Parts: sequence; C-alpha cells; structure tokens
Amino acid sequence: MHPAPSVILFSVLSGLGFGFLAFLGWGALMPSGWLAFLLWGLGYGLAVAGLLAATFHLGNPKNALKAFTQWRTSWLSREAWASVATLILLAPVALSDIFGLGLPRILGQVGGALAILTVFTTAMIYTQIKAVPRWHHWLTPVMFLTFALAGGAMLSGRAWAPVLLLAVGAVLLAVWRVGDGAFAAAGQSLGTATGLDRLGVPSVLDPAHTAGNYLKREMIFVVGRKHAARLRKIALVLASVAPALVLLLPLGLFGIALATVLHLAGALAARWLFFAEAEHVVGLYYGARG
Repeated sequence: MHPAPSVILFSVLSGLGFGFLAFLGWGALMPSGWLAFLLWGLGYGLAVAGLLAATFHLGNPKNALKAFTQWRTSWLSREAWASVATLILLAPVALSDIFGLGLPRILGQVGGALAILTVFTTAMIYTQIKAVPRWHHWLTPVMFLTFALAGGAMLSGRAWAPVLLLAVGAVLLAVWRVGDGAFAAAGQSLGTATGLDRLGVPSVLDPAHTAGNYLKREMIFVVGRKHAARLRKIALVLASVAPALVLLLPLGLFGIALATVLHLAGALAARWLFFAEAEHVVGLYYGARG
C-alpha cells in the first residue's frame, strides 16, 4: 500500500494523543492550574492534530462530515463518533483540573475508556480489510492499543512505562513475523483475483493498463527487503528499546521529553512499514505483488 504521510501522521499522533488523554482522564496525573492547561493541551493537541492530518487523505476534505453518517457499517464512521465523544466528555474534566472545579472523576474514567476505544476503532479500519492479509488479524488492534497505552504511560511519567515500551517491541516483532506469511496463508493468487482459477492457472500476457491509475498508485507499493529490514531495526530500537532505557535513567522531565521524541520517530518508521509492506490482493490482477 502507498504509505501516505497524512495517514501515517494521523495514526501515530492520534494514537499517542488519545493514549495520553486516557491516562489524564483516569487520574494518572492530577495537575492543576497552568500545568493542567499544558498537559491537557498536549493531549488534545496531539489527538486533534492527528485527526486533522487524516482529512488531507480525503479527495475532498469537505466530505469528512459524511463519515458520521455510516456508523452502522463503517469503522471509519465509528472512529469519528468515538473521537468526538471522547474529546467532548473529557473537556469538563480538563476544565475542572485547570480551574479547580472539583468535578467527579467518573467523567474522566469513562472518557479515558472512550479514548482507548477510539484507538481500537482506528485499528479496526485496517484490521477488517480482508484484501490486505498483512492487516487482517488480531495483532493489528493489539499493536495500535499497545502503542497508545505505552505512549500514554510514558507521557504520564509512570514508573512502569518502560515495561509497556518493551511490550511495543515484542508486539512489533510478532506483527512482522505473522505479517510476512499472511499473504501466502490467505491462499490468494492471480486465479482468485480474476475469478479464473476454476479454469486453470492464468498468467498475465499484457498489463491491464498501459499507464498508471488510482489502484496501482495507492494499492501497489514495492519496498526492498534490505530497506525494510533496516527500517524494522530502526523502528524497534527507537519506538521500544531506546525510550525504555532513557526512562530508566534519573533524567526527570528531560528524560520523558527525550524518550517521547525517540518513541515518536520509531513509531513513524513502524507505521510507514505498516503501510509500505501491506500487499493488497488487487496487485495480483496486475501481475504484481507490492
């Protein structure tokens, strides 16, 4: 799949943002005054920035509002509703922390759960696509949720955040291991892609198109194995190992900031691979797998 920058930024930033908002809502931090304003602002800023980045992947950003109308069948629509509900429900909690209003924390507990649910709906947008075997398994939502929880714990300064960061690495290794064999395990071929498998084994004599088209541009992307292997190592170190080690050092706020920067860089690399390595079965129709 074509690794569009807008979708990569959307999934990484919104995941980190909603993960941090969940921890703030659950009371992992109990800030007040300007500190509360800065922390809640960071969570909202990351989440909203990610959601806004997603609109740039739409052919017409004005159609974003239409996403709210298909909640019965579309995970994208469910994500839209979940994200808005989370941001609205947590707003009074944020204001309560900033101005010392003393509102019941139950709103934060529910809002935090909704934040994690929002990340799950984002993951399901990709998990439910049967035409992309690398995504179509239970480890995909586990990966999204682990990134969100690890990021939220890291920004919240939890002592056990390094454990979750190392869990991110373990999940990435599992996702890559399962994903590498997913296409073959799905049993897809040129015959199933064209519907001619009952007649024999078809082959491509001429390309379906002599010029590029939307499907070839968006659904077929080739990444070299050596390049992918190098990026996997970078993603594993930066998203998991390096920030976990940094948090173990007595660096205070500087350590959290440094770990966050490293983790974000690794998350972006991992998410680029998530899209670049995904093979859509439409590639079989064009005699290509990429």
